[in-house]
Amino acid sequence: MPLELGCLYTERAATAAAMATGRCLWLFLWNILCTSHCIYFPPNEVNLLDTASIQGDWGWLTYPHNGWDAISEMDEYFTPIHTYQVCNVMSPNQNNWLRTNWLQRNGARRIYIEIKFTLRDCNSMPGVVGTCKETFNLYYFESDRDIGSNIWENQFVKIDTVAADESFTNVDLGVRRLKLNTEVRGVGPLNKKGVYLAFQDIGACIAIVSVRVYYKKCPAMIQNLAVFPDAVTGADSSSLVEVQGQCVDHSEERDTPKMYCSAEGEWLVPIGKCVCSAGYEEQRDSCRACEPGFFKSSSGDQLCAKCPLHSHSDVMAALFCQCDTNYYRSASDPLSAPCTRPPSAPVNAMSTVNGTTVTLEWSPPSSNGGRSDVRYNIICRKCAWEASQCEACGNRIRFSPKQMGLTQPAISVINLLAHTNYTLTIEAVNGVSDLSLESRQFVSLNVTTNQAAPSQILVVKQENTSQNSVTLMWQEPDQPNGIILEYEIKYFEKGKEQQSYSTLKARGTSVTVSNLKPGTRYVFQVRARTSAGCGRFSQTVEIETAKSVSLRYDTTTIIWICFALVTGLIVLLAMFICRKRRCGYSKAFQDPDEEKMYYQNGHLRFPDPKIYVDPHTYEDPGQAVREFAREIEASRIKIEKVIGSGEFGEVCYGRLKLPAKREIPVALKTLKSGYTEKQRRDFLSEASIMGQFDHPNIIRLEGVVTRSKY
Repeated sequence: MPLELGCLYTERAATAAAMATGRCLWLFLWNILCTSHCIYFPPNEVNLLDTASIQGDWGWLTYPHNGWDAISEMDEYFTPIHTYQVCNVMSPNQNNWLRTNWLQRNGARRIYIEIKFTLRDCNSMPGVVGTCKETFNLYYFESDRDIGSNIWENQFVKIDTVAADESFTNVDLGVRRLKLNTEVRGVGPLNKKGVYLAFQDIGACIAIVSVRVYYKKCPAMIQNLAVFPDAVTGADSSSLVEVQGQCVDHSEERDTPKMYCSAEGEWLVPIGKCVCSAGYEEQRDSCRACEPGFFKSSSGDQLCAKCPLHSHSDVMAALFCQCDTNYYRSASDPLSAPCTRPPSAPVNAMSTVNGTTVTLEWSPPSSNGGRSDVRYNIICRKCAWEASQCEACGNRIRFSPKQMGLTQPAISVINLLAHTNYTLTIEAVNGVSDLSLESRQFVSLNVTTNQAAPSQILVVKQENTSQNSVTLMWQEPDQPNGIILEYEIKYFEKGKEQQSYSTLKARGTSVTVSNLKPGTRYVFQVRARTSAGCGRFSQTVEIETAKSVSLRYDTTTIIWICFALVTGLIVLLAMFICRKRRCGYSKAFQDPDEEKMYYQNGHLRFPDPKIYVDPHTYEDPGQAVREFAREIEASRIKIEKVIGSGEFGEVCYGRLKLPAKREIPVALKTLKSGYTEKQRRDFLSEASIMGQFDHPNIIRLEGVVTRSKY
């Protein structure tokens, strides 16, 4: 149907020219539409209406009836082509409306109207000056539902006046060149569910080739492992819509992923990201599981790593690798660390005993198990002499610097008991020793501490008491610290310790102290002695001897008793002298002491008692030795073994061979090398003291050696 131009032209020629123009306009439109079906639309644009895809009449409303016309033709492929045209250029005051159907906005806050149209240059048509226009108006109306044709012109809101950038003339018609204009207008913000569009013609010669109504969106995409869904743009041309992303499968947020959707449908300003979870690594825009033999222990950007030394993984998406048999990880080891094992035993262990202190030294293990945190523990056990039974050393033992967790291969064990067997164990451990089911590796040293002075005797008991004697009993010290050689009993009358006291030696744990005064309170103390010296005296024990029984006789009885005793003594002496004479008494048979007995003035005289001389009164103790002891040549003495040690010397077992006598066993006391002058004087004083004794119950001093045999 040709485009009606109205009846304003009175000349027939003008009317014919206008109708010819309408037919030529359609021919050019057909050529344009044939090439417009394959237009590409950007992915960030969502069409609400595209007349180019409508098969058949668009179904729009026109008002008045002689305004816009729907023109339908077939293209070369026999596809219907539809346009709306109007060309009432000869009549003034044109007001022709073309309204679309109701368009749902589908959540769009702002829509865009793309209009493709052709427009005839008014100057190319004769007789239309003053009535021909080269623009048209675009309107919209919002509603929540389709209200049909019940819309008034004054309900529409004007969007814009649309003018053509290019218009065609008769020349263009002659060469079949039609200039197609494309104009886009935006509308927003929209608040209701749908919208109507309207085109108002005010006297132009125009053909609307196609209308596309769309809104813009930011298309779904994956950025930093976060999925951002389609996001409709904002209502304003400058608005930014914040969109929060969702992490892809097997990933997690590092920082909340966000992006902003611009009004042009472009993603801007990415913030935050997602990272692949443990056991997964990034591959393009997804996270894939770690292969067997690989692992990833924590979420992050890192890739799956190969299993560390002495470990393995047999599953997909392994978080860590299992340790091989007999290999372990400590709680402080990262999962990326290799598996390790306990260390071997320490080597080259040695001990040094100094009294009751033992120093241990050793070398590190030959294998540290693959770790650098090797530590050493010391285990102390006290062992009996008779059997192999051992027990823990107890809390009195001190370890310097400490007993457990040593970092250096040396330690001192202090406060051990003297003369005691100990087993000291050095074990090497590291961070996985507690995890291993195998026994710990160690080296043990057996040591014996030196003898020392014994501890104090705690309890001394009174066993028996008489007028002149007291029997005491006690127990061996709790800490003998060696072999008890003897016990020394010190006693004195109470209150007279500063004046004098006496001592007595005993080998057992009991003794009878004789020659005490009756009815007298005595104070007793006991101490033990080993080869290392004497211990402390015990606490004092006070014991009072029994009182003497006094006999009551009269004077006459006492005189007769004395007379009888004297008479008896005289008779015994007379009988003894007579018997000696009668038996031929000879001086040749006298004992040495008997030679010293003689009569004087009718009285029998006994030899004078020997006087003890204190060697400390001599300025030179050697002079006292020469006076009271005889010198023995060193070559006549043979030492066989050491049987004990004293304060400043050793006691040895040996043999002595004197001239014209047979070899006899003797005990020899020697002065230790490195002695002090005081020790030498004490040693010589002891020899001079022993040389003054001559009694069957006292050890006899054979002699001294003061000169070397070399």
